[in-house]
Amino acid sequence: MPDALQLKRLPLFDSHFHIVDRRFPLVPNQGYLPGELTCKDYLTQLSGYDLRGGAIVSGSFQALDQSYLLDALHTLGPQFVGVTNLPATVTDREILDLDSAGVRALRFNIKRGGSENVRHLDTMARRVHELAGWHVELYVDSRELNDLYHALVVLPAVSIDHLGLGEEGFRTLLRLAERGVRVKATGFGRVDFDVPSALRQLYSANPQALMFGTDLPSTRAPRPYCDDDFLLVVNTLGDEAAQAVFYDNAARFYRVQL
Repeated sequence: MPDALQLKRLPLFDSHFHIVDRRFPLVPNQGYLPGELTCKDYLTQLSGYDLRGGAIVSGSFQALDQSYLLDALHTLGPQFVGVTNLPATVTDREILDLDSAGVRALRFNIKRGGSENVRHLDTMARRVHELAGWHVELYVDSRELNDLYHALVVLPAVSIDHLGLGEEGFRTLLRLAERGVRVKATGFGRVDFDVPSALRQLYSANPQALMFGTDLPSTRAPRPYCDDDFLLVVNTLGDEAAQAVFYDNAARFYRVQL
């Protein structure tokens, strides 16, 4: 059973979760629509943690809608930030308005779609970073990282979701981490490799790279998030490293006050 005291002992910045609120538009992706997880539901589920903030990530099923995200950011408060999907045609004013509301990153969902095409990655990554200090986030299978490697290492700031998902390509993920790309320690039920070994290798490659997230509500994951995932990080890396992975790394990357 999870150690409740241990869950509450270490501060958490949840670097990756979704809010699904049916008051706002949802777009079926490959015929899929997720179940609801409102802000209230999310906070209830994380009530056993020392939750200090987090990153609300736009899913493929939210496409280019910003209304749900603006509502969630307002509801959850200033320690929470947004990761959104935007078209290449977005205006500077729209980016700056989203930044004022708490958005801090642009997502390219290569695996599921619902975002802008990856051919716009370089131009948009540089544009949003120069204009608002944002980074870009990629939902991508690590098998595709070798082809993207040279494009990613020259960008101002990048993170990759769910430990890259696959064992094939993991060595490229390690090389990217060594070069400063961040990696989300999320979606442990989605990967096809040994998570503790991956965490140790990535932390060794770059102690600032790993950022833990719950991935709630774990849409389409073969196994959803559970408290044991949090404890696995502590047991694998130890308290000092876990502090960085649970809070420090992500809070700095998303520019949230420590």
